[in-house]
Amino acid sequence: MVFLDKRAQAICDELKKLSVRQRRTIDAWFYKKGNFIRPHNAEADETPFLPFDSRIMHWYGPDAHYWFKADMTVPDSFDGRPLWLYVRTQIDEWDDGKNPQFLLYVDGEVVQGIDMNHREVLLTRSARAGQTYRLDLQSYTGTLHTEFNLIVEMQEIDPEIAGLYWDVQVPLSAFSRLEEDGASRRELTRALNGAVNLLDLRTPYSDAFYASVREAREYLKTNLYEALGGHDDVIATCIGHTHIDVAWWWTVAQTREKVCRSFATVLKLMDEYPHYRFMSSQPQLYAFLKERHPELYARIRQRVAEGRWEPEGGMWVEADCNLTSGESLVRQFIHGKRFFKDEFGVDCRILWLPDVFGYSGALPQIMKQCGIQYFMTTKLAWNQFNKMPYDTFRWRGIDGTEILTHLITTLGVGQPVKNFFTTYNGMLHPDALIGGWQRYQQKEINNDILVSYGYGDGGGGPTRAMLENSDRMEKGVTGLPRVRQAFARTYFDELNARVQGSNRLPVWEGELYFEYHRGTYTSMARNKRSNRKAELHMMDLELLSVLAQDRLPYPAQEMDGMWKTILLNQFHDILPGSSIHEVYEVTKREYEALERQISALLGERLAALAAPSDAVTVFNTKGFASDEAVCLGQLDAAALVDADGARYPVQQTAEGAVAFLPALPAKGWRAYSVSNQPEPCAAPFALADDHHLETHYYTVELDENGLLSRLYDKENRREVLRPGQRGNLMRMYEDKPIYYDNWDIDIYYTEKYWDVTELTSLRWTDVGAVSATLELERCISSSLIRQKIRFYANSRRIDFETYVDWHEHQHLLKVHFPVDVHTDEATFEIQFGNLKRKVHTNTSWDVARFESCGQKWMDLSEGHYGVSLLNDCKYGHSVKDGCIGLTLIKSGIEPNPTTDQEEHFFTYALYPHAEGWQQAGTVREAYRLNQPALSVRGGQAGTEYSLASVQPANVILETVKQAEDGNGVIVRLYETENARTEACLTWNRPIASVEECNCIEEKQADAAFESARIPFVIKPYEIKTFRIREKE
Repeated sequence: MVFLDKRAQAICDELKKLSVRQRRTIDAWFYKKGNFIRPHNAEADETPFLPFDSRIMHWYGPDAHYWFKADMTVPDSFDGRPLWLYVRTQIDEWDDGKNPQFLLYVDGEVVQGIDMNHREVLLTRSARAGQTYRLDLQSYTGTLHTEFNLIVEMQEIDPEIAGLYWDVQVPLSAFSRLEEDGASRRELTRALNGAVNLLDLRTPYSDAFYASVREAREYLKTNLYEALGGHDDVIATCIGHTHIDVAWWWTVAQTREKVCRSFATVLKLMDEYPHYRFMSSQPQLYAFLKERHPELYARIRQRVAEGRWEPEGGMWVEADCNLTSGESLVRQFIHGKRFFKDEFGVDCRILWLPDVFGYSGALPQIMKQCGIQYFMTTKLAWNQFNKMPYDTFRWRGIDGTEILTHLITTLGVGQPVKNFFTTYNGMLHPDALIGGWQRYQQKEINNDILVSYGYGDGGGGPTRAMLENSDRMEKGVTGLPRVRQAFARTYFDELNARVQGSNRLPVWEGELYFEYHRGTYTSMARNKRSNRKAELHMMDLELLSVLAQDRLPYPAQEMDGMWKTILLNQFHDILPGSSIHEVYEVTKREYEALERQISALLGERLAALAAPSDAVTVFNTKGFASDEAVCLGQLDAAALVDADGARYPVQQTAEGAVAFLPALPAKGWRAYSVSNQPEPCAAPFALADDHHLETHYYTVELDENGLLSRLYDKENRREVLRPGQRGNLMRMYEDKPIYYDNWDIDIYYTEKYWDVTELTSLRWTDVGAVSATLELERCISSSLIRQKIRFYANSRRIDFETYVDWHEHQHLLKVHFPVDVHTDEATFEIQFGNLKRKVHTNTSWDVARFESCGQKWMDLSEGHYGVSLLNDCKYGHSVKDGCIGLTLIKSGIEPNPTTDQEEHFFTYALYPHAEGWQQAGTVREAYRLNQPALSVRGGQAGTEYSLASVQPANVILETVKQAEDGNGVIVRLYETENARTEACLTWNRPIASVEECNCIEEKQADAAFESARIPFVIKPYEIKTFRIREKE
């Protein structure tokens, strides 16, 4: 018989309607506008409540809060029956977290969040006639619509009819993925048809009707869920989940509300479904809830203790992994893991990053050193060009560390398997789960797929429909994966045991580059600059606080709060620039406040270390002795003089005095006396005219537009630029991505562009003993660009200090240096190291990588020569045919229509060199650009001090801070040239003991030391952390 499945679906649809036996509209409400947390807050507000007749009145948005209240008395017809509340507006469309949302209070207590996917609320399974409930609705309009109905009903939903509906609907929903003439589909059809034949629909709600409902359910239990159950050849481990973007199309303030709504819904459904398990990452969200709704937080702690709620995920927030520094990633784990351990007794073992836009090759080692064993994502399934060949694999990082990685393969309902997109907002639905198994690529070693199910991005979480599906799919019905509700940690532990040692378990080497959202390296440039500066300034503050801790208390509490602000704003839709305008108005204020606080604390410590005097003390916070041009502020002097009488000329510039000072002590200072006696010295620069400059290192020629037409390297006797091409050429590209404006740069962006050549001003300024500065001003379209190009007497580095007043939209600004270097690969700095990327287009994987992320530097080198490009706040790079491109400004229009239309301040630097970047010291030069020395007036002239240093040069000493528990000082180093090295750390304070730790400061072993020397062996790209306890 054909069409029996269609017959069963028609009956199913009728049962769904019949399941609602009666309904009563609640029309009489009172309301007031305002954002209140609890009913008593709304009552205490002086604004009076006004009547609201929901039949004829509306409420209005967007982005507005209302409070509604009503008294609801149970009618006689509901006595002894299930009582449900059904809440909605007239809006009925796909929900992306921007639509109306509510938080329901009943008699003053939080009950459940309500949104477009969670409209029904079970108040009681047995109502009592005459009982009155006080209903309060904390209501938010969302940001999409302007006018709303409020539609609220009391409903009686019959549990037996609803139960039969799900008994039939669940297997029926699998038919779209089952082989049409397969045995499973035939057997299921037979059983469903038999149940439908037993159902008497002639007189709904009659005794005969209910008897037939019970008979049909019993028939399905025996003939379908038992006789056709018990299969476990394919398992779907399902964990409830709601991805909550800390900001995106909404602000962090709105996220605080989303957390409450979503978590309240989870708790309510846990009361109703005893098998329901749920996990959620991001301790920041829990901290929001603890502050706003401590009673809900207490219930979560109870569920965690019962083994039903899984706090997991590793990081403080699900942070961007391209732009965030290595040290910041460590702090994400320190703060994230500590919160879950302190609050719930849970030691996280999974890095849970379903939605992050690419994954650095440094992450495996960082994870392992932070106590993480497993990694989960789905985002790589969004790749534009290439499907990831593996879903379960070992991910090997740049240092060789391997982490078991699993990519969730859940498909959307009805989505073709050949479309390799998968989702972390999975539907626990037969079609989606069968599709997820069909999409999974490692079937030969694993028969269990992980499904994180529940509505997300804007929160919400699992629905009753998903949990009803789960209850029935747990039976292992033929043709369907057997569902089990289990924690993600359980899944990964079992997966690890299953695949460990298998020669079929593949390995992915290096970064997990995301072939999409390449614009996030650049969008919202101001925010990226603020993050970079905050990261580095915090490290300066930590070092100086250690140096000054015998004079001033270490500001641990203040720094904890400041780090949490930084970590919050590294969320993967904040730092990448893909949130709405209002988010960045908040971050602007937060970063400004952060810098004021850092500056104040730094100032106190600098003053404590350098008492007022006529001397000048220069602090070098970097981990190596540094030769660099130092800004001295407003200092009226001709020279600085060190303890040996060596004199260093001071050049007066428009920004203040500057001097080139060699060998500044690592992690320390040197104090100089000030001399007003003029310093005779040969002029280091020869300026023939405005377009020709000779320095010790270069012959520089400019064309009529002020572009570099020639840059000749005198020491290495070769041209830096390609013949006939121009360096420092800015180019404005039309940038209209296919879909996601602020996220994407698409491969065709190079098709249309305008060179920035219009020159309105060119002049040489501040030509002196230290540097010569070329000032340029250009215009393009509606925007202004000013540059100060600095050539140094004692450094090969050429700085391009840039100011842009940008008034474009959907246009991309890049700067280009076509260098005369022959190579097919480039090196890019990433966290705690670097990696090489091919710069040809031989394969589709190479084609896809037309824009790549680097942190402080990238380098293009041939056998014995190369060019490094450094930056102080940029990340997007391109290399094609020897032309290095640095992406400066993006200026998309969605979700922020004014992205990047503001003033920009940044510096990039060209660093030509002999040999490779290793021999040239590119890593150190990039630190000099990003962490310049600090100078203060004061201190004792002739003194100097280095707290710590390390040798040899390929080992970078970066972090010096007080231990998180206050017990000792933490020192973190890393190897940067892919070389096993015998190294030595020098610590110039009396040592009591040294321990080698992991990144989260857990002891691994005692470390040997000899007086001030701590010798150690460091492996290629290894991160080393020591805890040093000092003698009293």
